[in-house]
Formats: sequence, structure tokens, C-alpha cells
Amino acid sequence: MKSAKSQQRTRDFIVNGSLLLLVFIWTIPTLGLLISSFRTRFDIQTSGWWKVLPHREWVQVEELDIPEGADPDGIMTIEGVTGTFDEFREGITAPDGQQIVWSGNKRLATIRISDEKWVFFPELTLENYGQVLAGKTYEIKTSSGEVRTVEGDNFVGAFLNSITVSVPATIIPILIAAFAAYGFAWMKFPGRKMFFVLVVALLVIPLQIALVPILKDYVRLDLNGTFLAIWLAHTGFGLPLATYLLFNYIKGLPRDILESAFIDGASHFTIFIRLIIPLSVPALASFAIFQFLWVWNDYLIALVFIGAKPDVQVLTMRIADMVGSRGADWHLLTAGAFVSMLLPLLVFFSLQRFFIRGMLAGSVKG
Repeated sequence: MKSAKSQQRTRDFIVNGSLLLLVFIWTIPTLGLLISSFRTRFDIQTSGWWKVLPHREWVQVEELDIPEGADPDGIMTIEGVTGTFDEFREGITAPDGQQIVWSGNKRLATIRISDEKWVFFPELTLENYGQVLAGKTYEIKTSSGEVRTVEGDNFVGAFLNSITVSVPATIIPILIAAFAAYGFAWMKFPGRKMFFVLVVALLVIPLQIALVPILKDYVRLDLNGTFLAIWLAHTGFGLPLATYLLFNYIKGLPRDILESAFIDGASHFTIFIRLIIPLSVPALASFAIFQFLWVWNDYLIALVFIGAKPDVQVLTMRIADMVGSRGADWHLLTAGAFVSMLLPLLVFFSLQRFFIRGMLAGSVKG
């Protein structure tokens, strides 16, 4: 019979191994996106992103003309290898390990001879980011062989607009919700429970049903198409969840600390600023991650309340326009998508040490 320690080690191994496997699987698409953003247009269209890893592939070492007397409609012998036209088009491996390929049609063609070699250093480039961030011009070759010069997409303005939208739309609801959560947790006033139930009930209302009424009000107030409109919208949609999360945390703070502050003559505002805010940093950081990621990745609310004005377009709208206009330019789409991921990743990794503490706070009473 296994000892308790060996059983515990087995359970730990299974749990940790499963988590590592999930993390690995979850990371693969992000890794593919990152690698593709550095690959050339031709490489993306002709091979998968995993081709940047060390692998063996056929590398052309020689190109020959079609031998005289070769009959594409019959059996041909080329470089000591016999086969039909279709077989040579697919590629035939010679006894010495080389691959012989008929490149072209039956009338105009060449013979390509390739060796299978290890490829370690793929061709990577920063031009994709230059075209996306700086709007550099680049050349593309059409199916007819024509070379066209195309203007790149400048994401700098949209990136700054997203920051302009996301930062206030994260800070404003956090401040308001913190005040509201403190009031529900530590202040007594008529209808407190009813108002709190109302706040919780707002969590189940889909935000989509409120878009049209709010849009009508914005049009009457001449707010539509401004940053203030989207700040207010995100604040309203984020307040119920923020208030609920912060209430659970603030309610669980030690009562003795607050009672001592009241005895010393501190007001509610002083207690909130000097005690509640510093002690609630984990919960505030947890919601800040949620709110910032939601606002940064939002497309619907930005489209409704800002519109398609180029000077106020956010990053998600700019990428959506890019998908419509450059649907085949995956080298630019992947670069643009990764640019949009950089700041959310930075915010998450900067605040992630508070994340678990903030989420579990108030769930267990000591």
C-alpha cells in the first residue's frame, strides 16, 4: 500500500502536469501570432509559422533546362530518374537522395534539383511593424506580375486613442465603486440593502439592450462621437461588477481598525482615504485588470458611441478596418494584432501579484 507522501506526490504531479499542459496549449496561438508578425508576406502564404523551428526541408541546389527529347506526354528519364510528367511535377526522389521537380507547364519549364537539409535560421523581419506603426510604404506583387506600391497602416493614432479611452474608463468606475462599496459595507442609511440588491441585479442585464437608449440621449446632448461619451458608457457598464467585488473585499476588512479610527474622531472620508484605499489595493488591482482588458478589447461600444471617425478610432476599430481592406495581408494583420496585445499583457503582468489575493478576498471568513 502506498504511503501518504507518495500518494501526495502522485497527485501533485498529475495536477501540476495538467496545468503545465494547459498553459502550453494556451500559449501556442500566442506564440504563432508573435512569430508570424516577424515573417515575410511570402513565407506566411507558403508555409506555417512552425517552419521557423529547426526542421528539414528541400533546398534547391541546381536548376536545369528540359533535356532534349523529353516527352511530357510519355515516360521521361531525367538525371537518371524515370517517371511521368505528373510524377515529376510532384517530385521524384533520386537514389542519391536528391529531389527532382518539373517546374512549369509542359511547354515552358525548368528542372529543379533539391537536397534535403536542416534549416535553422529562418528569414525574419521588422518591416511588418514598420508598416503597421509608422505607415511605411511597401511593394506587393499581384497575380499578373505587376508590382504595386501600397501605403502602410499607421496605428500610432489609434493606439493613443485606445489609451485615452481605457485609462479614464478604468480609473473612474474604480473610484466611484470604491466609494459605493464602502458606503454599503460600513455606513448605515435607509434602503441600503434594497440599493445593494439593485446593484447586483444590474449584473444580469445585457449591456446591448441599453445601447440604443443611451445613444439617443447622447445625440440629444451632443456627446456622441466624443471620448466623454465612451468614458461614461464604460463607467456605467462597469460599476455593478466593480461595486460587488469591492463590497466583498471591504466588508471583510478588520472591524477593529475602523472602530479605532472612529473613536479617534476620524470621518468617513478620512477613513476611506487613509485606511480603505491602502488596504484594498489587491481588490482594486484585480478589478483594474478586468476593466482595462474589457475596455481595451471593446469594439461594439466604441463603434456605437465614437463611430468611424479616423481621428478618434480606437485600436480594435482600426484592426477591424484593416481586416476588411487587407484580409490577405497576414503579415500585417498579425503585427497589428500583437501591437494591440502588448499593453494589456504589460498591465496584467504588472498587477498579477494582486490578482489572486483580490479575487479570493472576502470568500473565506477567518
